[in-house]
Amino acid sequence: MKKIFLFIVAAVLFAGCEKQKDDPTLDRSGFVVITDVIPDAILEIRYYSTYNFVGTRIDGYLQPVALLTKEAADSLKAVSDDVKAQGYRLKIYDAYRPQMGVNHFVRWAENIADTMMKSYFYPDLNKSVLFEQEYIYERSGHTRGSTVDLTLFDMRTEKEVDMGGTFDWFGPESHPDFCGNPETGVYTGDNSKSPAGRSITAEQFENRMILRRAMLRHGFKTLDSEWWHFTLANEPYPDTYFNFPVRP
Repeated sequence: MKKIFLFIVAAVLFAGCEKQKDDPTLDRSGFVVITDVIPDAILEIRYYSTYNFVGTRIDGYLQPVALLTKEAADSLKAVSDDVKAQGYRLKIYDAYRPQMGVNHFVRWAENIADTMMKSYFYPDLNKSVLFEQEYIYERSGHTRGSTVDLTLFDMRTEKEVDMGGTFDWFGPESHPDFCGNPETGVYTGDNSKSPAGRSITAEQFENRMILRRAMLRHGFKTLDSEWWHFTLANEPYPDTYFNFPVRP
């Protein structure tokens, strides 16, 4: 009986390994831990914590670490060296995000009654418009492994750089072109798109541009709706949405 039991256990384990081998979304071999490549990167992994727009830890975030594809991490290291020469360090909010985490976002968005974090992240929006206005998607570039959400940390003041708005704020105030032209880097002060008349200063706009210019210099591309979001232009897995959990 003992031999039969051990045989069954071995068979189950083997089947699990074969399934993982055959499923490319579970293959983490092309990924690295960001802090192994950039040891002085600061991590504030919001989806491991409860301070995020959902208000709970997100599915798949087993440890407060950040993962990226090797190619994206190498390019981010070049960004880190660039901004360090300017007196900054990188602070990372999110990087690789498993599909199970995206699915968690979708379930949350479909539950219109759950507005626990509304005052912090989307005070100007009715939750019912989150899909329509493309704040929540069923697929995310983060899941392909070469997208990172980040900001700058000022080594002189020992504080996070003031970008004029919080990470994951749902609104036009998060757009790179809010109050300025990101292509030219010129501050205009035009806040007409803000439903509540919010604004950012010329200094806050320039802070966003410092991060943007460094990311563009080293092979990343931007997103029109989020100043903190960048994807490696030549990402290695453009068609694969991974689903292994976030852990070292």
